[in-house]
Amino acid sequence: MPFVVIRGHFHAQGYSPDGDSLRFAPEQPDLLQRLGGFRIRVNARGHVQLRMEGIDTLETHYAGPGGVRHQPRTWADAARMKLLDFAGITDVEWDVAGNTVLAAQDGTPGYILSRTIEKNGRPVAFVYAGTSPEADGVEVFLDPDRLQQSYNQLALRTGLAYPTFYTGLFRDLRDVMAEASTDARAAGIGLWPLDATSSGFDATSLAVITNQVCLLPKLFRRLSDYMVSTGSAVGFKPRLSQAPEPVLDLVEQNFTHWDTFVEQAEGGTQIRLTRLPEQLVFDEMQNQPANRFTAVMEGEAVTS
Repeated sequence: MPFVVIRGHFHAQGYSPDGDSLRFAPEQPDLLQRLGGFRIRVNARGHVQLRMEGIDTLETHYAGPGGVRHQPRTWADAARMKLLDFAGITDVEWDVAGNTVLAAQDGTPGYILSRTIEKNGRPVAFVYAGTSPEADGVEVFLDPDRLQQSYNQLALRTGLAYPTFYTGLFRDLRDVMAEASTDARAAGIGLWPLDATSSGFDATSLAVITNQVCLLPKLFRRLSDYMVSTGSAVGFKPRLSQAPEPVLDLVEQNFTHWDTFVEQAEGGTQIRLTRLPEQLVFDEMQNQPANRFTAVMEGEAVTS
């Protein structure tokens, strides 16, 4: 299935961008209606929030139970600045917390390649700076060479993002993105020297995962929600299993649940993921509410 070329402009002023989150104003908003999936969410300024395909960067301001949390700021901020630089947004002035852009030279030209809208109303997109060589609304097939020009691939090559794959991503593109991440890890660039997702870490306190080690953001969000709600990491894996999240294990070519690959001894705080991030393909879980896992981490029961 081809991608739709949607030209527009990037915006940061008045928003809180991070390394994989930026606002986009399409030149022809009606093109968004051609995308499959869910209903698009457009704000009063005519801007949409993008969800960038295949990547997840460290959290700069995750709003979970108990307040706003972040991952190690050096690499969370580095990813954010890489995205703003890629988009051509300059002269950025931040608020005191360093999360909201008070002023910036934005409205810079760019375009996205997208096929679908996800359940939170965001276009799932490959993001490009400048002007598309194709006309607005043209359908194109994205090949590995064109992928290399995207911000998505740049973030992986520079070690500023984790590969995070969902079922909608084509295998040939997924393989190229996985290779970029593998190379960055092997070279020890970006966040990878601090990564403890698969090597393991001792979650003795929330500070360990907010300030000391880098984790796959999906794991960080679940674990930090749980630790804030319970005061400890003990029992995290059993709680995670109460909300099974379907996943394809690319190692065994087997469908199972994500908690299968979370290793934690009973009563312990040592945790690790037994698969590399690029070895898993997550399900979109389109029929589940967006806050399902947060609710489970807080101790609420689920019925399905």
